[in-house]
Amino acid sequence: MAIVATASVSDFFEEIVEDAMKARGLTASEGATSYVVALLAELAKPGSPVERTLERPLTLLLDEALHTNELAERFEKLRTLGDGVLYSSGFFADHFEARGVDTNYIMSIGRTAYENAGSLIRGRAKEEEGQPDIFNELAVGFVSFVDVVGEVANATIARGVATSRGLLKLYERWLKTRSDRLADALSSHGFVAPRGGGRVLS
Repeated sequence: MAIVATASVSDFFEEIVEDAMKARGLTASEGATSYVVALLAELAKPGSPVERTLERPLTLLLDEALHTNELAERFEKLRTLGDGVLYSSGFFADHFEARGVDTNYIMSIGRTAYENAGSLIRGRAKEEEGQPDIFNELAVGFVSFVDVVGEVANATIARGVATSRGLLKLYERWLKTRSDRLADALSSHGFVAPRGGGRVLS
């Protein structure tokens, strides 16, 4: 993933995540917001285990995680699966659609993974008073957090356009999402993306 120069990768994602949450009226705890920002920053580096989420059937991964005996390992598998579904549903929803996969079903797997990861933490130690339950928050608001990650994907694509191929990718994503951020990026390259539909005019 190409990202334009910023003070830091985390700052880049923090700004976009916060803007996306405000635009959608999503109120999230500082812990959940920081978790999503950290996840995106981690995935900007190559080699993250979350990247391998799409390599095997998600239902199989969930079943394996739920039946892992060692609690710490079970937690890691569930958390990684939840992270992978959150990230891939935001960045690669068209990948699932092209394969005829029901995105609601995919998101239910991510939600279940986070719910069970959170229950392991709650089962091992009582929450400190006033301490937010981040994984429960991510599970309950999973669809909203996917939308936020999708907006991060839009911003990343919009800021990384440097070639005609990149511009085509930007346009193709705009056709699917009708994102205002992508429309603005197209406009900056001399195209007018009609709000609400239609074709792009040069």
